[in-house]
Amino acid sequence: MGKPQKKPQKKNASLADKVRKTKTSTQIKNNPFEVKINRKKFDILGRKTKHDVGLPGVSRSKAINKRKETLLKEYKSKNKSNKFVDKRFGEYDSKMEPEEKILQRFALERQRTHEKKDIYNLNEEEELTHYGQSLAEMEKFTHLGDSDDEPEERGALSAELTASHFGGGGGLLRKKTPGEQEGGGGGSLKAKSRQELIEELIQKSKQEKRERQIHKEEAHELTEKLDQEWQSIRSLLAHKNPCRGGGPSDWQDDKPKLDEYDMRVRELAFEMKAQPSEKLKTPEEVAIETKERLQRLEADRQRRMLGDIVQDSTQTRTHMSADDLNDGFILDKDDRKTLAYQDGKWNVDEESVGVGDEEEEENDDDDGEEGGSEEEEEDDEEEVEDDEEEEEDSHSDLDSEKESGGEEEEEPQSDVTAQRSLTEEEKKSRQEAAMAELPYTFTAPEKFSEMKALLHGHSPDNQVIILARTQKCNHPSLAVGNKLKLQKLVGFLLEYVGELATRNPPELATIDKIIPQLYVLSQMFPDASCQAMQAILAGGARTMEEALRVKGHAAFPSLDMVIYVMVTALLFPTSDFRHPATTPALLYTTQALNKCPVRSLQDVTSGLALCCLAVEYVSLSKRFLPELINFLCGTLHLAVPDRTSIGSSVVPPFRPSRSGRSSELLVLSDPLSCHSWTKSQMSLLAVQHLDFQNDTHRDHHRLTCLSTCLDLVKRSCLLYKDLLSFTHIFQTIGTLLSKHLPVKTYPTVLQELTQEILESISGAPSMIRPLVFEKKKPIPMNMFTPKIVEILDYGKKKGSNREEREREKLKHKYKKEFKGALREVRKDSRFLAREKLNEIKSRDVERKRKVKELFGSLATQEGEWKALKRKKKQR
Repeated sequence: MGKPQKKPQKKNASLADKVRKTKTSTQIKNNPFEVKINRKKFDILGRKTKHDVGLPGVSRSKAINKRKETLLKEYKSKNKSNKFVDKRFGEYDSKMEPEEKILQRFALERQRTHEKKDIYNLNEEEELTHYGQSLAEMEKFTHLGDSDDEPEERGALSAELTASHFGGGGGLLRKKTPGEQEGGGGGSLKAKSRQELIEELIQKSKQEKRERQIHKEEAHELTEKLDQEWQSIRSLLAHKNPCRGGGPSDWQDDKPKLDEYDMRVRELAFEMKAQPSEKLKTPEEVAIETKERLQRLEADRQRRMLGDIVQDSTQTRTHMSADDLNDGFILDKDDRKTLAYQDGKWNVDEESVGVGDEEEEENDDDDGEEGGSEEEEEDDEEEVEDDEEEEEDSHSDLDSEKESGGEEEEEPQSDVTAQRSLTEEEKKSRQEAAMAELPYTFTAPEKFSEMKALLHGHSPDNQVIILARTQKCNHPSLAVGNKLKLQKLVGFLLEYVGELATRNPPELATIDKIIPQLYVLSQMFPDASCQAMQAILAGGARTMEEALRVKGHAAFPSLDMVIYVMVTALLFPTSDFRHPATTPALLYTTQALNKCPVRSLQDVTSGLALCCLAVEYVSLSKRFLPELINFLCGTLHLAVPDRTSIGSSVVPPFRPSRSGRSSELLVLSDPLSCHSWTKSQMSLLAVQHLDFQNDTHRDHHRLTCLSTCLDLVKRSCLLYKDLLSFTHIFQTIGTLLSKHLPVKTYPTVLQELTQEILESISGAPSMIRPLVFEKKKPIPMNMFTPKIVEILDYGKKKGSNREEREREKLKHKYKKEFKGALREVRKDSRFLAREKLNEIKSRDVERKRKVKELFGSLATQEGEWKALKRKKKQR
């Protein structure tokens, strides 16, 4: 029995312990010795209050409550503009009494309602309008009609009539005054009745109308009389001046001269108006028409090759007289011939005896029927715009089928004679002529070998025609894959140009004629042409680097690479700061001028050719090329006969040795060869091969190289004359020309050119001085003894003045305030983040509650539905 009694005692003891512990904890929390009280003496505007009273943590709760009252409200009202603004009169005026506010509001309300009601009140003195015009002003207008029955002043009513009709009879039935009653016949007469007054008004209005009509008739008669007498008066008004003869026949009217403005108006009135021109065709339409025309010409050529008769569809020019009525009347035969002026002579067109016997020379579209004259074909293919008449004149499949269909009965007599049967020899000659012609349509080559086979065996002019027709038949707007085909054609043409340059002898004329077609393609596809040229130049630079790495020296670029550099300048702009094609070409040129050693006269020729190209590249941008100036200076060193007296030395690619064959490449072997030399341009063929018959011929080439070098020096002087270091750069060249070169033994042309170069070098002002070492060492700057401050206490300096102390205080205060502000900003951010998280959590809780309610209602409905279904089954 004791055991069960002890258990509740222990339980009670544990509860008492818990209560005791809670009491002690609350007592500890509410310890009055921990309460901090800061007494506030007075309030200061703008200073934060720190005199909070309470336990530790109370200030934190107050800060949170303060943020809830300020920051939280701003956050909740963010992006909300719905505010109630009281716009009643005097609501925010504290000086007005409430009774005065009520009276003013009542007066404004009555005034507002009064204005609304008086809008349509006609009793007020307001101006009435009709269609924007004043009714009072409209009464002043007169009737412009010619009818005599209507009054002249239409719409104007008399005051009595207006009063009688619109005034309610007030004017007619008004009471008479005593004076009016007495004045009429001593008072014996009675007042007039309403009927009598109306009759008087009618008679008065009729009388007024009659008077107006009479006045109008009189005015009309006077106007007619004045018009009749005007003719006689007009002759008297004209002023006449006597002329030289003095006779009556010489008298003339003095007409007033026209003003300049009137003359300009008359000129503009009689000026020819601009006529509408035909609609310009788009490049796509032009390409389609060109391809169709070439297809028609090719079809005609194929039929001529097979021996079929192809009629000329050109419309012959017929003579038309000025008296022709153009009524369709046609003579049996017109023997008159049409005259034309061609090549300075009169050209008489002869009648065509048969189809294809004689083709007209004016027709530029019928290229295949001119008996193999390919020059006219080329001119025709370059013209893109073709008129509709020219298209009708050209050969077409439909015209040839219609003309060969056998409808001879409807053709005129001339067409019947033109369709005479040809002999076998004539047919054979026609077939051979058609086979000798170039095809009019070509497919774009897919490989380089196909393009070579396409151009093989043709003259340069025919190759240009083939390329032009290939481009027109495969225009990018005609099919989807044509763009890629023509892009490949650009690379094939560049490769073909290099092959033509490497042949023996090089076909430079063919390259010259192919470049325009290459330019057209490069304008159509600039990216593809840039990539193809980059690949070629990169290959040439790679070959040069490999030769330098393996052999230690590299030869100058061959003729094909020189032509590629020249073509690059023709196809792409050279004045750009950086270009994907011209920049690599210029770098390749300068690399060759710097790294390829000069060993022979042919190397000098190749280097000068590259210098010419380099000058062309920088002629617009005026970019300074030190490799160019170095090569020109070294070339002039090669013409000095005695190099021991030269103070300067050459640098690579020239050898610094003062003796040897390579150091005197441009020294003349015979000074007398200057007399037989004539100035001429250097040929590109000299870059690939030099063949001298004798020493005189060799000296002539040396003089040509010197002439080219001096021309390049002159162009460089003009190009770089604006440089600050112009005199310093060309100082070595001027010394060579004035002291060391035997200029007096050279021809007169070279002497004059040398004198011009020296004048341009000496005439330029020296803007800067060359860098030299100072003769004396510069005086060093005065060094001051550092200031040593003795520090007695750690962190404090002795001897600081008041300004420094104030500055330190301000810095310390700034740091403290900055830290406090940063701390408050972080607390505000954390507070807002907590509030946002609480909003999200509350929304999620509410959403979950609603979802649970929906699921519960659905489950209830499902249970009820199953119960009903079960009951139905039981029934």
